[in-house]
Amino acid sequence: MVFGKNVLPLQRETKELRIMRVIARKKIVDFYSIHPQAKTALDEWYTKTEEAEWKSFADIKQTFNSVDYVGNQHYVFNIKGNDFRLIVVIKFTPQYVFVRFIGTHADYDKIRDIQNL
Repeated sequence: MVFGKNVLPLQRETKELRIMRVIARKKIVDFYSIHPQAKTALDEWYTKTEEAEWKSFADIKQTFNSVDYVGNQHYVFNIKGNDFRLIVVIKFTPQYVFVRFIGTHADYDKIRDIQNL
């Protein structure tokens, strides 16, 4: 950056512009480090989510048909043909997606109270 001149930092290219912001990408990476068969599907979910401009559940359904709303701003995504489950909290106004859980379908079935993860 040049100081003392009217030079602005370069703007991000359009393709890098994020609309939704996924919080806790590290959870996703940590999970597919242990379950490498989930990597491609989770990377695809992450990319599509960050490029999305969701304002409602109907918008999410247009991107991911298999998503379910389970209450209290919590949404469940089937990952890799339902081998894995991803639970997130979505805040539409600030455009945040908070990763709350990633696990196998069997791990998901053990959750007693999804709405309060």
